[in-house]
Amino acid sequence: MARDPFRAAAARVRHLIRLRPRPRSAGRPGRRARTGGAPHPFGRALGLVAVVLFGAWLGLLVVGSVRAPVGPMDTTMTLRPSLSGGTKINVSPLGALELDSHRAPVRLDVDIDRLDPVRSEALVQHPERLAGLEAEVGADVGTGARELAVRSCVAVVSGATALGLAVYRRPRRALAAGGLALALLTASGVGAYATWNPESVLEPKFSGLLSSAPSVVGDARSIVTDFDVYQQELARLVTNVTKLYDATSTLPVYSPDPATLRVLHVSDIHLNPAAWHIIGSLVEQYDIDVIIDSGDTMDHGAAVENSFLDPISDLGAPYVWVRGNHDSVVTQQYLEKNKRFKNVHVLDEGRTVNVGGLRVAGIGDPQFTPDRTGPEQAEGVERAAGLRLAAALRDQRRAGTPADIAVAHEPEAVRQTDGLVPLALAGHVHHRQNEVMKGGTRLMVEGSTGGGGLRAVQNEKPEQVLASVLYLDRSTRRLQAWDEITLGGLGLTTAEVSRHLPKESRPDATPSPIRFG
Repeated sequence: MARDPFRAAAARVRHLIRLRPRPRSAGRPGRRARTGGAPHPFGRALGLVAVVLFGAWLGLLVVGSVRAPVGPMDTTMTLRPSLSGGTKINVSPLGALELDSHRAPVRLDVDIDRLDPVRSEALVQHPERLAGLEAEVGADVGTGARELAVRSCVAVVSGATALGLAVYRRPRRALAAGGLALALLTASGVGAYATWNPESVLEPKFSGLLSSAPSVVGDARSIVTDFDVYQQELARLVTNVTKLYDATSTLPVYSPDPATLRVLHVSDIHLNPAAWHIIGSLVEQYDIDVIIDSGDTMDHGAAVENSFLDPISDLGAPYVWVRGNHDSVVTQQYLEKNKRFKNVHVLDEGRTVNVGGLRVAGIGDPQFTPDRTGPEQAEGVERAAGLRLAAALRDQRRAGTPADIAVAHEPEAVRQTDGLVPLALAGHVHHRQNEVMKGGTRLMVEGSTGGGGLRAVQNEKPEQVLASVLYLDRSTRRLQAWDEITLGGLGLTTAEVSRHLPKESRPDATPSPIRFG
């Protein structure tokens, strides 16, 4: 234990309580010198409290921290004196969040030092461990808290005793200071335990760069509550979806041949698990040959989100995927390297795949926006990515294997393929767009199949769930018609399907909506 802090503190406390070394009496031994009277009892008690508090604080400052692994993170846990109590989690350099976890004169500080690469990689390689991550984190926190409690007791008692010895120079008074420090810490621990509030995590206070987190993520309590309602309505929503296929038989003009290629275009799922139920139902009811996902399947692109993708393997149709600006390279590698995704085809940098009788080429979004480190000239970067995709399409055409469909997340990127493919697909904007570009390529931009994701439940008006079924001629692989499927968002059980035909098939074609609900 360092001497300088305690020596300085002893001098300061001695000055505050006006303790001075006793001069030796010139008279009989054992008699108090008349030059310095005995301190007042109240002053003595106040001085002892000051010694205990200073000593305890110094002890915690010097040796009162514990380094503890919590899941894939390395953390430092410390107890600090505080009038209001609570827990403060420091996420350097982003800021901090404070939890009103307890009411006691001690605060728990948790500093997140780093993300351990070995433990993080283990989660990426073995995503099944995510199921037990919550229990593992809870056990790690409990282990760290127990070690911190023991170390804090030692630090508080040692600090108060050492400072008491330096101030009073009497072992008995020093031990009294240590005992009082232990009693105060024990009382604080009992108070923290009695006022412990586990629900405080639902109402954190943010500071620093994290102060924008509530507006980005939304209130945790309302997300949990609203999504519970969403799940309750999901059964009725999917039931309505199963009616869509039967309804299409009543739509006029175009009746898909059984040999017609049927492509389901989805986009911007944004971690909404309800989307998998809807996609699975559409695949079954429409007898889908190929699913094309134009990106933003995830929300933050973190490795811990990867298990969200697991239902893809059970959808019953080949799944063609390109990376969106909310999908990370880690997400892409999970789909590429995981052997369970035998039905998944990841497209990037103009790669072309022959699936379901179609040749599809695609490129991943060059931007990754959740970490806010993407390029500033976003439009130029997207255009450059589209030009790389266009160059790959020209190479395919020269090789005698032209692509039928080009896919990118950003509409600006896929616009660069105009004149090189009959059909180009994109997403990103969360609403539908449909146009024939100058070079003759039809651009179809899909809305959000996840209804904007879970964060959309914070909106005053629910965002609709959108997907489209594209009918292509099996021999020419040209678009013959498409059905736009629109489902009500949170708490709404409405479903609509409208059929459209290209102008070359029927110049006066108009949507024919049918609603349920």
